[in-house]
Formats: sequence, C-alpha cells, structure tokens
Amino acid sequence: MYRRIVVKIGTKVLSHDDGLLNGQVIENIVRQVSALRKSGIEIILVTSGAVGSGRGIIGPRRTKETVEDKQVFAAVGQVRLMETYSGLFRKRGYSCAQVLVTKEDFRDRNHYQNMRQCFQNMLRDGIIPVVNENDVIAIRELVFTDNDELAGLVAAQLRADALVILTSVDGILDGNPSDPSSRTIPRIEAAGLADIRRHVTTDRTAVGRGGMISKFAVAKRLASSGIAVHIADGRKRSVLRDIIDGKPIGTTIVPSKKISGVKRRLAHSEGLSMGAVIVNTCTRDILLSKNRPISLLPVGITGIMGDFHIGDVVEIRDTDNGRLGFGIVRYDAGQVKSLAGTKGGRAVIHRDYMFIE
Repeated sequence: MYRRIVVKIGTKVLSHDDGLLNGQVIENIVRQVSALRKSGIEIILVTSGAVGSGRGIIGPRRTKETVEDKQVFAAVGQVRLMETYSGLFRKRGYSCAQVLVTKEDFRDRNHYQNMRQCFQNMLRDGIIPVVNENDVIAIRELVFTDNDELAGLVAAQLRADALVILTSVDGILDGNPSDPSSRTIPRIEAAGLADIRRHVTTDRTAVGRGGMISKFAVAKRLASSGIAVHIADGRKRSVLRDIIDGKPIGTTIVPSKKISGVKRRLAHSEGLSMGAVIVNTCTRDILLSKNRPISLLPVGITGIMGDFHIGDVVEIRDTDNGRLGFGIVRYDAGQVKSLAGTKGGRAVIHRDYMFIE
C-alpha cells in the first residue's frame, strides 16, 4: 500500500485539441486526489497547464508562438490554473498550495533542503502541494526537460513510494503507437528496462515538451532507486484509484531495492552537477565492478572540471569523459586539484555519498 505518491499530469491530459484547458478532466483528477487523501495517502501534484490556461485568457497568437509569448501565457495562466485547483479542492474540504520551482532549487543544497522541509510541513498539515516549473523566470540553461523530469526530482526528494505519470496514452506499448496491433506492456521489472527501450518512441505531443522517451528515462532512474512508476491514461475516470487498488491499468515499472535518500538524490542529478572529477582507469574499473562500495580517494583522481565547493554534487567521469555517476565532494575544486594523484588523506567522495550508474 502506498503512503506517499507524486502524480504528474501532462499537458495533453489537461488540454483540448486546441490547447485550451479541459476543466472536466481537472475536476475528475481533483475528485480522485481528494478521495485518496481522505483514505490517508499523501499526494503531491506536478501539473502542466499554465500556458494553456493563459492562452485561453489572452487568446492564441495569429502567428507561431515564441518563447516570450509562452512566458506571458504562463504568467497569466498560472493564476487561473491555481484558482481552478483551489476552488475544486475547497469544495471537497482540502487546501492546496502553489509551489513554483526552477532547476536551480535542486542544484543548491540549502534550497533543496528548505524545499523538502516545506513540502513535509504542507503534507503534515493535510495540504496538497501543486507543483509547476516557474516558466516565467526559468532561463534556457536551467529549464527542466519537461515536467516528467520535475516530477521525478520531487519523487526522489520526498522519498515517495511511487510516481504516477498521467498521460494521453495507455502506457508503454510493445510496438509503434500508430500500429493497431501494438499492446500496452502491463509490467516491467527494473532489471529488464534496457530490453524495453527499443519499444519507446521519440514522438512528442504538439502542446507538450516531453514524450514517452522522457517518461522512460525518468522511470528508469526512479526504479533503480526504489520508487515504483506507473504510466497510464489520465483521462480515465478512476485511473488513480485503479492504480492504488492494483488493477491492471497502464504500465507499472517495478522498482529494485530501495537506496538511501542521499543516493536517491544523486541518482537524479543529471544536469544539476556543479562540476566533475576525473578518475584514472584503475579507479574507474573498481567503481564499476560493484563487488563492494568504495570511497573515491585523491590517488584515483587525475583532474577536475568546474568550480565547485564543499557539499556540491559533481559528476564522476573517466579519462574518456564518460560519466560513471555522481557524488558529493568533501573539498573545494582547488583543493581537489592540488590533491589529485596523491596518496593518503581522506576521501574526496565518501562511498555513502556516491551513486554509480
């Protein structure tokens, strides 16, 4: 039985074909979330829809929409979107809270911890967090790939039992979506995800940034860190209740053994690191052998990349620039550079603060 889940609602689920918000679908999702919350399950919503909401207020552009247009739509639409959620939850006796984030909030350790504590406080008080990317101020270098990535980061941050991705298809198919003979794959073990990758297409919807390839990548990272993932059609009337009750709906990715909260955060650090440490071939082979966890000592390091500080997340790379994983450093960049290749001294990255992919 899940006690805490993150529910990500895709743009296509919330929108009509013209890109405007579908109020009936939002109301159905709020009804389900409220019922599950009443049964004792903590739920965090990660929602799209601000741009579509704003488009409905301002009106679509006559020409192709620019990034600037979408920022305006998001700024205006986020208010209407939250008004919609707030009113619907209030009818059912619940309060919801707006949480707007950027990628920088997950890079900075203090921001990360403060945000997690804020979520915990809201859940403690029975409030339903409604999360979205702050599209109005997000800069291109730090924009999330899509809300699938954001939902995965939140699920890892809050040590959720599961992430439910509500999309416009039934799940991961065993063939091309345009082929009527393709069928939904009901269950995938974490260890078998690599074999399923060939079934995943790169197609995206016209109104969203993501696609099944993005959902697969997020599911792979979460499953490897002990969090179940469900991908299902969010327009079905009782999709959330059916998932919680274990009914055969959509695709379920069964997780492997749970790992610590620190390693779970590190597993989702792609695009969030502040630099890199480069290790020699011998150290690379030991790290990848997985016979036993080891700490990364100065003697195994050949160089660094970036200007990181104590406590920052960095990538661990080999001399061919291949990424091995992530870790939290115990020295500043200058200190690591001066210690590289030397024997003795404490670990640059302790094994408890390291995740090898």
